[in-house]
Amino acid sequence: MSIRQKQINALKQMLNLNQPQNKLGASEPVWKVLVYDRVGQDIISPLISVKELRELGVTLYVQLHSDRDPIPEVPAIYFCVPNEENLGRISQDFQNGTYDIYHLNFISPISRQKLEDLASAAIQANSVANIHKVYDQYINFISLEDDMFILKHQNSDDLSYYAINRGDIKDTEMDLIMNSMVDSLFSFFVTMGSVPIIRSPKGNAAEMVAKQLDKKLRDNLFDARNNLFQNDAQAGNFNFQRPLLIILDRNVDMATPLHHTWTYQALAHDVLDLTLNRVVIEEPAVGGARSKTRPCELDSKDKFWSSHKGSPFPTVAEAIQEELEQYRSSEEEVKRLKNSMGIDNDTDLAVSMVSDNTAKITSAVNSLPQLLEKKRLIDMHTTIATAILNYIKSRKLDSFFELEEKIMSKVLTEKNLMDIIQDRETGTVEDKMRLFIIYFICTPSITEGEFKKFEGVLAEAGCDTSAMNFIKRWRNFSKMTSPSNQYEGSGTKTVNMFSKLVSQGSSFVMEGVKNLVVKRHNLPVTKIVDLLMEFKSSSEMDEYHYLDPKQLRLTDIPRNRSPFQDAIVFIVGGGNYIEYQNLVDYAKQKSISGNVKRIVYGCSTLNNGKQFLKQLSMLGREM
Repeated sequence: MSIRQKQINALKQMLNLNQPQNKLGASEPVWKVLVYDRVGQDIISPLISVKELRELGVTLYVQLHSDRDPIPEVPAIYFCVPNEENLGRISQDFQNGTYDIYHLNFISPISRQKLEDLASAAIQANSVANIHKVYDQYINFISLEDDMFILKHQNSDDLSYYAINRGDIKDTEMDLIMNSMVDSLFSFFVTMGSVPIIRSPKGNAAEMVAKQLDKKLRDNLFDARNNLFQNDAQAGNFNFQRPLLIILDRNVDMATPLHHTWTYQALAHDVLDLTLNRVVIEEPAVGGARSKTRPCELDSKDKFWSSHKGSPFPTVAEAIQEELEQYRSSEEEVKRLKNSMGIDNDTDLAVSMVSDNTAKITSAVNSLPQLLEKKRLIDMHTTIATAILNYIKSRKLDSFFELEEKIMSKVLTEKNLMDIIQDRETGTVEDKMRLFIIYFICTPSITEGEFKKFEGVLAEAGCDTSAMNFIKRWRNFSKMTSPSNQYEGSGTKTVNMFSKLVSQGSSFVMEGVKNLVVKRHNLPVTKIVDLLMEFKSSSEMDEYHYLDPKQLRLTDIPRNRSPFQDAIVFIVGGGNYIEYQNLVDYAKQKSISGNVKRIVYGCSTLNNGKQFLKQLSMLGREM
């Protein structure tokens, strides 16, 4: 069962007043009110739809800090972080007698002291009898996919690359950031129900997270009364069944977060700012009307999204076109049937069904809801893809993607780079800055003079060059003596233009956009994952910690060198969809060759290229 499904089950059990869900599911749900804070809302929204909340008996869901009217005789389920502000508001609800029955669920464990303060508030308000349950839920992370999670959405800048690397950070602030990450990762493994073996490089933020998490897991395992991993112990302690947790620092690869991308999901994140599996699209104004925004939910229930989110954009455009043609032919079939039976509208359909219940018309009617849903999804993906296509054309993103792939495979000349930076028609100032930084990271031979020349040209093109100061210092400090072997970029080849799309006069006019096909290659993070999962010996990997919370003695020497099937890769300081997709492709490739790998990708925050560049610029300005 995926971590996402386990988190959904935990939430459903909570909404069922912490009773296991009835297998039959026939009994009427208990009606209740859900009260959550921002963090709780972020955890629930990608997992449970409004319709599902209704089915689970939630008649009303409200923000903890909004103005709420008292509702008697209905249980209220609170789902929030146990911080001072939230606990103060809950105490206020006790005082006002807002609800008759309270079920308090804390996203991460509430401390003994705060629990006592809450108890005192309940005694003062004379509402002790109204509090039915208090639970620590241990679900303080956000599942976006079956194999992907992030730690935070609201205030995610607290855990960003900038927050961890700024020059004036105090030790106390760093401790808060580390504790926050460790608490969330601990919740992740409690929900998953297994204790990992931890690997991390030495001497950076990832090492701090790894050591603190190891200690927290260890303390819990050896605490007989509060051990949260009892099931894991009963399932047998065979070493090979345990997952590998690889904690890496964003610094292992600074080029990928800035890279322009070519796959559907990563493009939606880069140009449309996909957040919590939702993208909001500005629809152009028609005939004097105001322009509308259209929210689109992209989740695993959408088959088209599931099968195409990792595909190159041109492939997606063709797939939408094919879906549209299939839909049109099914629609024609229904129309033909209606005409042949002399039915011209849906009201007559019911009458005719009674009088002439033919198998044909039954199947046509049964397929109508699916047809309508299919139409809705095709419309939605057409809207999203059209919006992406407009950005690709206006910023010439295909050219940026192609150039960056060439840089990584060492075939780009300085002249090509100068031309695109000086071309006023191509890309935004951020696009040019991202391109140059990738070139600088992947080309160790740049001299100080060349660097200065580029800096002048970029400034002239209107770019904010502060990020260059930081990247220059980062490269000097970076331990990678040879960053050149790190990227093997695959290069691309242009295949013939979307002959099919253009000849059928599709809704996507792809002319003027290159149809690029990329050779498969592993990004730096994927290479590290491969080495650690397969236990390949390399001098680089010998520098990694090996922490096993189940071993009594702290040791850095691996007890077991057999390859792992399951890994969780966690990036401290922010991840991105490009890295996630590269790991998904790697696992698929391995499984095809019979070597099954299951990989979950997690990160403290999720940044697109523009957001990451902004953080680098802030760090550069502070220097």
